Amino acid sequence: MTRFAFIVHPIHAKDAARKYPWMKWLPDGMIEKIMLMKEPGLVSEITGIESITGAKTQGWFIGLPMTPHMMTESVPIDVVVQKIAQCGDIAADLGADIIGLGAFTSVVGDGGVTVAAHTKIKAVTTGNSYTVATAIEATLDACQKLDVDMPNSTLAVVGATGSIGKTCAKVLSRTFGRTVLVGRVQERTQLVADDIRGAVATTDVNAIREADAIVTVSSAGKELIHPEHLKPGAVVCDVARPRDVSVAVSKERHDVLVIEGGVVAVPGNVNFNFNFGFPPKTAYACMSETMILALENKVENFTLGKDVSVEQVDEIEALARKHGFKLAGYRSFERAVNEEQIEHARRARARILAGV
Repeated sequence: MTRFAFIVHPIHAKDAARKYPWMKWLPDGMIEKIMLMKEPGLVSEITGIESITGAKTQGWFIGLPMTPHMMTESVPIDVVVQKIAQCGDIAADLGADIIGLGAFTSVVGDGGVTVAAHTKIKAVTTGNSYTVATAIEATLDACQKLDVDMPNSTLAVVGATGSIGKTCAKVLSRTFGRTVLVGRVQERTQLVADDIRGAVATTDVNAIREADAIVTVSSAGKELIHPEHLKPGAVVCDVARPRDVSVAVSKERHDVLVIEGGVVAVPGNVNFNFNFGFPPKTAYACMSETMILALENKVENFTLGKDVSVEQVDEIEALARKHGFKLAGYRSFERAVNEEQIEHARRARARILAGV
């Protein structure tokens, strides 16, 4: 049996209070200083994963005591990479063959290339290929439910120069009539636009106001999209962690449909023995990619670096179908999306098109 591990880490400093309640009284900076003194370690064992082919796997969550702020701003990158590589060593000692880089551990540095070279585990993957696949699938599915006439509609991709955003843009632009790409640096964003027929590059997030469908996957680590940025009846697929979409959108804009990309049903009777906010037997796509590779006995550095090819997306999507992984409906701001929410957004879109 090929086994796997996956790295998890706190998104916000105050998340540490879930394990150490007394920390909720401390300022974030103090919490992060305490985290830096702690070593990575085992969080839980994952059992019960069984493919529809009959293949089985088991794994472990490895905890990295670092927030996105620590990894991208306050801690030297060589220390961050060393800690991530240490997670791989722990996983290898437990018996894992491949490890997935969760959340910001796949963003920092060179997208896992250096980590793979400095850890004793056999293989490393960011999970970004299947994250792209499920983001695309969820966006197209939601657009169909809202009766979006995609060939005559506008797509916007926020974070278009990143590995996930770039490939989402390339694939989804084939379906939409117009594409707007939003990035931090105009020159880099324009380079992506040059590869997509008719795409427009900008650094201004206000450009998404004209979009009927938005995929947002920046690594900003903060809210970028607010209620005033969205067109009524728009579909927004927020793949970023931390989220790009402000929680104010869920409170003020019931006329749009915001979904989280990459929520996947895992085959078998899986038990993660750890609550990461999803319903039972479901996982992020990045987690699922690591499981899929283990079930396939594909012990290799599958998705590394800052680029994800269309070919990689197609391959992992085919393997997901082979082993019984599938989109598990929609979630939005930690809650399941119900039919009433979908219908409300669909009617708002219909009213706009009718000029009402």
